[in-house]
Amino acid sequence: MSDFTPEQLKRYSRHFILPEIGEEGQRKLLDSKVLLIGTGGLGSPLGLYLSAAGVGTLGLVDFDVVDLSNLQRQIIHTNDEVGKPKIDSAEKRIKQMNPDTKVVKYQVRLSSENALDIMKDYDVVIDGTDNFPTRYLTNDACVLLNKPNIYGSIFRFDGLATVFKPDEGPCYRCLYPEPPPPGLVPSCAEGGVLGILPGVIGLIQATEAIKLIVGIGRTLVGRLMVYDALQMTFRELKLKKDPDCPVCGKNPTITKLIDYEAFCGMGRGDAGDGGGISEISVEDLKTKLDAGQEFCLIDVREKFEFEIARIPGAKLIPLAQLPGRLAELESFQGKEVVAHCHHGGRSRRALEFLKSKGFKNLKNVSGGIDHWSLRIDSSVARY
Repeated sequence: MSDFTPEQLKRYSRHFILPEIGEEGQRKLLDSKVLLIGTGGLGSPLGLYLSAAGVGTLGLVDFDVVDLSNLQRQIIHTNDEVGKPKIDSAEKRIKQMNPDTKVVKYQVRLSSENALDIMKDYDVVIDGTDNFPTRYLTNDACVLLNKPNIYGSIFRFDGLATVFKPDEGPCYRCLYPEPPPPGLVPSCAEGGVLGILPGVIGLIQATEAIKLIVGIGRTLVGRLMVYDALQMTFRELKLKKDPDCPVCGKNPTITKLIDYEAFCGMGRGDAGDGGGISEISVEDLKTKLDAGQEFCLIDVREKFEFEIARIPGAKLIPLAQLPGRLAELESFQGKEVVAHCHHGGRSRRALEFLKSKGFKNLKNVSGGIDHWSLRIDSSVARY
């Protein structure tokens, strides 16, 4: 083990004595390059444990900043980093954990324009994202580049983990051929998440990365691990490759990256959906408010969220209470109704309900109050 420094001999000594890793395996780890898509709940344990294990290069993709609401689960960040870029905060903790690890930062939103260029030099890609467009984008880019994609997702008390490896098993599209309709699946910001849940799923992802790099054990290729924290159970589901998959099947129809926002039914703008519901930007909402236009602005979040942050003039009617409070909106049945929530999912479901009750002129605030805080009034708290 002469090519290891004295510090490395001590740091990785517990790996050296494992026959499955030893000197050769540790050298593979030190020479490896792993890309983390996201440095949030899943990215936090991934960054810390992979650097501790001796992964030589960690690429970090994230364009967000640290928010106080992140700290309940995103353990790579601290109070002192609130308001700072997440990749800077993550880099600081990773280098404190292990100065051997080289950190490459990409403070950008992963897109069809940059994904292939960012991913091409990495051995393993780990999906720590929380939205469908980026999941499909990451999957398709990994298939096109023939890169393993270690997938994880979390919601409330449940978590999923698997490995998508081209030519050896299914891909994300084999599991989910089509994305759910916008707003149907609540985000963690809307539905909540147990703070320690991403630690469990993130560590499963990190374990799979180390096994792939070193070449040991049985990976989760073709198997989906389902974790229920409330019942403390793990279930394994078999996954099969879809021969008709549009990206990894026998006759692929997706041979280059596409518009994933459009594929997932997002970013429709103000053109409307042809059924009485259209999107309105926060900029256009502010213009309407400033002009004193007559319309009804409803906030369908929960009361505790309303206490954290609110848009002036909004009437609070939580989504679950909307059917019982419909009479409060009767005077606006022939007028314009604008709804918002945290990010836009719940408000769209509220407007679908109003549409079923005969309301016609309905607009959903794209990005919700989070976009209002980012683009209109930074004094409105983000959470």
